[in-house]
Amino acid sequence: MPQALERSEGCWAWVVLLASVVTQGLTLGFPTCIGIFFTELQREFQASNSETSWFPSILTAMLHAGGPLCSILVGRFGCRATMMLGGVLASLGMVAGSFCRTLGQLYLTAGFITGLGMCFSFQSSITVLGLYFTRWRVLANALASAGVSLGITLWPLLSRYLLEDLGWRGTFLIFGGVLLHCCVCGAVVKPVPASVTPEAREGLPSPSKRPSQGCLVACGRAIRRHLAFDVLRDNVGYRVYTLGVVWMIMGFPLPHVFLVPYAIRHGVDEQKAALLISVIGFSNIFLRPMAGLVAGRREFAGHRKYLFSLATLLNGLTNLVCVASADFRVLVGYCLVYSVSMSGIGALLFQVLMDIVPMDRFSSALGLFTILESISILISPPLAGLLLDATDDFSYVFYMSSFFLISAALFMGGSFCVLGKRERQGPWAEVKGAVPEAAPEQGLTTEDMDGPEKRLRVEIMYVTSV
Repeated sequence: MPQALERSEGCWAWVVLLASVVTQGLTLGFPTCIGIFFTELQREFQASNSETSWFPSILTAMLHAGGPLCSILVGRFGCRATMMLGGVLASLGMVAGSFCRTLGQLYLTAGFITGLGMCFSFQSSITVLGLYFTRWRVLANALASAGVSLGITLWPLLSRYLLEDLGWRGTFLIFGGVLLHCCVCGAVVKPVPASVTPEAREGLPSPSKRPSQGCLVACGRAIRRHLAFDVLRDNVGYRVYTLGVVWMIMGFPLPHVFLVPYAIRHGVDEQKAALLISVIGFSNIFLRPMAGLVAGRREFAGHRKYLFSLATLLNGLTNLVCVASADFRVLVGYCLVYSVSMSGIGALLFQVLMDIVPMDRFSSALGLFTILESISILISPPLAGLLLDATDDFSYVFYMSSFFLISAALFMGGSFCVLGKRERQGPWAEVKGAVPEAAPEQGLTTEDMDGPEKRLRVEIMYVTSV
């Protein structure tokens, strides 16, 4: 039983939690510092804004899209080996990136390889918390989420400091060494015996078996296990939410990439410009756990999707502040308000998904959700860079961000209102006198569950980089 593991290895479980905090800070917090190097990379490779933007977009997209592959590796080799493999890949990518002579080489090394390695490390670090914690799992996930905010705070400051003395190539080389600490974090994760934690291992993909049928059948089963296309087809709420989030992500990451270049273009000192991203990270250290605890309260269970739409709307409206003024004090105020909406989006992103999708299909629905999300992450910064090349005005980038966020919020909020009204007035609900168990629009909610299924909500609620 998991409780037996927690009693016998209770002290070491907190060491594993510390390793998870460090890993999340090293991986999920890293993409926010790429904006520090934007101007340097553009000057080095004589590239346009659009071409330079492909680097952070590939890195962040791989950080999300590698989830299904990571889940397969965890099931076959365990969390320890997968975390250490991720650390090696992330380090090799950054070291190789420091020797690149073309942007294409940078896309492959520091973009693709480093992003995939970071995905392996951070998702394994989240999974292992579910194996080591049962009674204190809520607290463990809340503390682990603070690692993301610490990373967002510290990476930009370290980047600016190293960039002044070593240039971007020397900085990337140092980053390769820093990311090797993911291997150290993986090394302290003791493998959990399968006989000790059968319940905790329910959420993990089982090791692949030899297919007794054809290869196509095995591939079909693997796709169904990790990519829930049938849920996308049958569940209207999942369709609406996935489409809304994919559209929202077209605008959400743009301030992380373009805020620092925008401030420098308008005369803000480079040190102060780098500090803006750290302000967002420092604020999230306190706001993100608070938002998660508030959103997890029972009284908000039926309204979380509307709160998510409201947070998205606030985020889009906040970006218009940058259009009004580029004064440093105004930008600091923008970062503080932006942090509030960002923490709300981060806390609710996966909780709303759990409310919409039945828990027995959540893992596969999450796999498809993150892959579609990564497509938007991939194309959004280059599209904004193309707009910047055409206009030479950063204001249009923030207009673009606000357009996608506000339109996504209105679409999701309006659609969920219509679906809610249809559920209340539909003939099926009248006949049954309650919400049907298998209604495609509804899914299962975590508040109606007990046991391991309910605990899964807490276990995954903080797995996000937003």
